[in-house]
Amino acid sequence: MQLHVKGKNLEVSDSIRSYAERKLSKLDKQVHALTRIEVELAVEKNPSVAANQVAEATVWLKGRHTLRAREATRDMKASIDELTEKLLRQIRDERDKKSARRKIDKHALDGDGTAPDF
Repeated sequence: MQLHVKGKNLEVSDSIRSYAERKLSKLDKQVHALTRIEVELAVEKNPSVAANQVAEATVWLKGRHTLRAREATRDMKASIDELTEKLLRQIRDERDKKSARRKIDKHALDGDGTAPDF
């Protein structure tokens, strides 16, 4: 897994960068080694928005699948935590879809390994 953490409207400190890397390392067990993840941390400047600490991620999975997630809270670490949970759920759903397709394809074949005659 290749993880890239960058900031928008803020300088990403070493502590926040290491926190994001530690939390997002949970995804490493779920995805292929060539998966690329880009995390963008930002602070919204609008004073009327209370949840101004934003964490966004783009995950390029093996094949043509791309996942995106965005979380905004009052605390950057909480945003990263919620973002990680959302990405884990999306990856799990994607994996379940893939296994369901395999089961359908397997059952579509006859016992001798050929497609049924209609």
